[in-house]
Parts: sequence; C-alpha cells; structure tokens
Amino acid sequence: MNYLAHLFLAQPNSLSLSGNLMGDFTKGVNLASLPKPIMRGIENHRFVDKFTDNHPEVRALKPLLSDKRRRFYAIISDVVFDHFLVNHWQQFSAQSFTQFSQYSYRQLELSVDLMPEKMRYMVERMIAQDWLSSYADIANTGRAIDSISKRIRFDNHLAGAIVEVEQHYRQYEQVFLTFFPQLVIQVKKQNIEL
Repeated sequence: MNYLAHLFLAQPNSLSLSGNLMGDFTKGVNLASLPKPIMRGIENHRFVDKFTDNHPEVRALKPLLSDKRRRFYAIISDVVFDHFLVNHWQQFSAQSFTQFSQYSYRQLELSVDLMPEKMRYMVERMIAQDWLSSYADIANTGRAIDSISKRIRFDNHLAGAIVEVEQHYRQYEQVFLTFFPQLVIQVKKQNIEL
C-alpha cells in the first residue's frame, strides 16, 4: 500500500503514523534506537505490505499490464489503491477525509525529528503539496507513479503506467473494494500496535 493507506491503517497518534510511513525508509536506520510505538508502526507497515503483495486478487492485476510494466504491478496497484481509498473514503471512515489528512499532517510534523532524512524531506513535501488529497484525481495519481519512476535507479517503464490502469479502471476499483476491507480486518486481528 502507499502513503495514504499506511496512515489510515496506523493508530491515530504521531509515533504510530510516523512508524507506519517509516517502513519504506528504514535502510541505514538504527531501529533499536527508535521509540517502541514507531517500531510497532514499522512492523504494522510490513504486515500490510506482505498481506497486500500476497493477496490473490491483487496479484491477479499483474496480467492486466503490458509486459514492460508487469514487473512493477505492486507499485502501480499500491498507488492506485490510494486513489480509490480517497474516492471511497466514507465506506471506511466516519471521519471526513479532510479532517483525517489535516490531522495526519499535524501529527507527522510532531515527530519529524525522529525521521530519517529522506523521509523527513518526503513528509515536508507531502504536507506542503497536500499529496493525500491529490490522490483523488487519477491524473495526479499517475503523476505520483511517474515520480516513483524517476526515483528508481535503473531504466524502467513505470512512467505512463496510469494509461494502462485507466483501461482497466473498473477492475482495479473492484479489486480494491474487495481486498481493502479484508486488509482492514486483518490489521485489526493482528493487533500489532496495541
């Protein structure tokens, strides 16, 4: 899952939200030095990623992509699922999306000093540019995928993948609507952060 889903599946406090985002930024970090709530957030992040990557319906999205993009199907679906989470928000939360995103931004700012440098830079940009709200628009979601393409250190065909997603938009949406409630249940069942 991508940033929004990881924040949604975190506990509503600064350290958990930071830990759930930090799962992608642990390289070179002395994990033993982190507060326990951040460590549990990282563990929750890893559980979410493993469950998502191994879910049969998510894996079934892979053949929808062209040969040159199949390798990146997990990255593509993770970002696209944030798009669907924004657009189906009221099915999953009684809190408004605006309240959730603004609260999350404020909480992340409280623990910015505990974040690795790359994460700190990313979170600052996320807040300044309101990335979470931008996922509501499929074109912005495509730009997020294109941005990831630029950060990958080898030649890839990830950029422009949103065109292929749009060709199968309803299938991606249906997978999300089937899969995501299962993920929410599993995260609660695992109870990693409580």
